[in-house]
Amino acid sequence: MINVLIVDDSAVVRKVLSEELSRARDINVVGTAVDPYAARDKILSLKPDVMTLDVEMPRMDGLTFLSKLMKHHPMPVIVVSSLTPEGSQSAMRALDLGAVDVLAKPGGSYSVADLTKVLVDKIRAAASARYLKREVKPAQQPSSNDVQAMIATTHKILAIGASTGGTTAIEQVLTHLPRNTPGTLIVQHMPEHFTLSFAQRLNSLCQMEVREAKHNDPVVPGVALLAPGNFHMALRRSGARYFVEIKDGPRVHHQRPAVDVTFHSVAKYAGVNSVGVILTGMGADGAAGLLAMRQAGAETIAQDEASCVVFGMPKEAISNGAAQVVAPLNQIAAKVCEQLARKHAATA
Repeated sequence: MINVLIVDDSAVVRKVLSEELSRARDINVVGTAVDPYAARDKILSLKPDVMTLDVEMPRMDGLTFLSKLMKHHPMPVIVVSSLTPEGSQSAMRALDLGAVDVLAKPGGSYSVADLTKVLVDKIRAAASARYLKREVKPAQQPSSNDVQAMIATTHKILAIGASTGGTTAIEQVLTHLPRNTPGTLIVQHMPEHFTLSFAQRLNSLCQMEVREAKHNDPVVPGVALLAPGNFHMALRRSGARYFVEIKDGPRVHHQRPAVDVTFHSVAKYAGVNSVGVILTGMGADGAAGLLAMRQAGAETIAQDEASCVVFGMPKEAISNGAAQVVAPLNQIAAKVCEQLARKHAATA
């Protein structure tokens, strides 16, 4: 059983989350808390495996509490935040402070029924997560020859997929890719609106331009497009021009956006001219799509177990033969550059 503590100042949210989570056979809500002070006492007495945490609470805000918690008593925390610009920015800050994942509060178009399955999956992932220090090993730098070779990779595509722990992993990869990296598509399992804040954060840190994708955006060198929350992103091609389709549709592996949707489209329209990367995350999303990319002639990379927060998606991609290369997180940017440079050399 996974013991869960719910921390939220709203009695309605505490009640709804308690009732819905209790329906899962492997989850036990051991208690609720109205604020961080009550939560502190219940963490010590109830010893929960996972905690859900609101970021907007009286007496002490959730971010201050999370910072103190991770310093003195680190544990898996899922942040439950409102769908507002402020809430999205707070969620990004919470991930920086050590939260495992973020979730949008029920309300508006996000009903409790829609979110229950997602929350249960996130709790299961959090319970199995490997707590890694925010400081990562120094990244292996791409060689100057590889970087120079990428200048001519106009028609190449880089596709990256991740879930639990993926915000940090994606940041680690993208910040070590050069400005002239080929057009890049990124899928991170994340709620609507939160992806905009994540894209803005990445854009402030990376040499590439990073932005949340919009329908019919061109895929061009030096630009990374992040799939918007609650929408699938697929690659399309018209002549020599690549662009993205942003669309609704059924959830795949309980996810929208789904990595498989993007990877399968890259396999179809870019094929041998693409590189696929699958990073940390729970479940199997992306494994079939990465295999389709490899079968179409793409180069493929999976993150290794030791550097994953949750070794789920990469494990599935390794098991089904989709991953040509398995590498630690701090080497993936260099591996991407090597593979893109090799493709350039092969077609030069």
